[in-house]
Amino acid sequence: MKSRTTLLLLAVVVAVGVWIKFFESKGPNTEEANRRAGQVMNFERDKLEGIQIANGDDRIELRRIEGKWRLEAPIRDQADQFAIDNLISDLESWEKDQTILAKEIDADKSKLAEYDLEKPKLRLKLLGKEQPAEILFGKDAALEGRMYVRFQDSKDTFLVRNTVKNDISKKPEEFRDRKLTEVTAAQVARIVLKTPAGEMELQKQGDAWEILKPLRTRGDTQKVSDLISQVTGARIEQFIADDRGDLQPYGLAEPRGSITLFKPDDKEGQMLQIGAAPEKQNDQVYVRFSARNFVYTLPKKVEEILNSTPADLRDRHLVRIDTNNLDRITIDAPGKGKTVLARKEQAWTIVNWNNQPANPTEVTRLLDTLKNEQVTQFVADVASDLPKYGLDQPQLQITFSSFASENTAESNGGEHPFATIAFGKVEGDNVFARVGEEPFIVAVRRTLLDGIFTDPAQWQKLATFNTKPQDIQRLSVTTDREIALTRGANKEWTTAGNEPID
Repeated sequence: MKSRTTLLLLAVVVAVGVWIKFFESKGPNTEEANRRAGQVMNFERDKLEGIQIANGDDRIELRRIEGKWRLEAPIRDQADQFAIDNLISDLESWEKDQTILAKEIDADKSKLAEYDLEKPKLRLKLLGKEQPAEILFGKDAALEGRMYVRFQDSKDTFLVRNTVKNDISKKPEEFRDRKLTEVTAAQVARIVLKTPAGEMELQKQGDAWEILKPLRTRGDTQKVSDLISQVTGARIEQFIADDRGDLQPYGLAEPRGSITLFKPDDKEGQMLQIGAAPEKQNDQVYVRFSARNFVYTLPKKVEEILNSTPADLRDRHLVRIDTNNLDRITIDAPGKGKTVLARKEQAWTIVNWNNQPANPTEVTRLLDTLKNEQVTQFVADVASDLPKYGLDQPQLQITFSSFASENTAESNGGEHPFATIAFGKVEGDNVFARVGEEPFIVAVRRTLLDGIFTDPAQWQKLATFNTKPQDIQRLSVTTDREIALTRGANKEWTTAGNEPID
């Protein structure tokens, strides 16, 4: 009998343990249960798939698609992420100030009508699994900032703050995203710009921009980024109409110009077409944006895009130098010989002067000067007449190279030039120049040549001694007499006569 009782008690203990592990442990603790009881709506944000709002005759539906909120009805468009996040946060923190139980409502049949909760115009429903029932919004209470609400499946009525009511009592267009596009300037890898002057195409190469059409040249990264930001940072002034109707009234049947932004691996792109200005809003302009299939107005400033020319977007810097890969600088002045500077770790040497140390300050000065130098004039877009500019036989040429000491799978050993600058004739305050195989002739300041040393002696390190102070053990100073200083084992300096030493 005793063993049977023991087995029964053991079974009870096991059952209680299983209940605690699989049921009680998953349920809310007392503190959490009290918190949830005080909330109007309890839901998990991650499980929320959509929100439906009925406001009189207006029906608004918002859906979360691939992590982004979209307006699905009555118009399909991007949704204002901030407005929806604010609404969800208000729902999560929405607390009951007072509860009027269903039995009190049943005792007084006029209560629901008094609270305007029989057939209210404003309703909210959360979509997704395990979401609460539709909530109905009644009239404002006598207490300022408070109102009455109840759930569709219950007569229990709550007195609550009216923050959520303020969040949803909006027209459908107020839930639309006024930011024109979700694409950021950093995501854009290619643009096509059509203006009254012609078409331009630009492509991002690494961190820099290149102009591909109408001529192939380096683009000014900052100016191109500013151009793109005028689109990615644009905010809509007015929502006008969908773009399936007559576009003639907006000047968009034959737009004045357009800009198309492409992300990497994006073949269609997002096109912004620019049309006419509204008659009554001269500070705005009609646009059509292909990614949203709608006609909007934007601030008139966006028209500045159409004034862009290749000359505006060209990089005016003389040359781009990748100092991370730079190992050799060769300065070739016909009749004066060559000077070759080589980098060894963080130091520079003069190769053709038995690898004597070079002055690092002067090397840095040269690189900074050339990287910051801007052309004074784009002289010719086709380098077909080099003798005219003295560039068939340059008076000075600088070559920047990387260097590999041995062959690898990626490249052969030796010197690999990646940028060359040739300087030709001097004309007034300018000197003609050409970079590498670029088909352009440019002009830069003539005084630039003065800072490019052609004599190896000018590149020498200026330090008189290369010995480190801590390596010196004895120092002799001779004037009318000799004073010898010696460093002892304790690193203290002494004289032969033990005279005082500073």
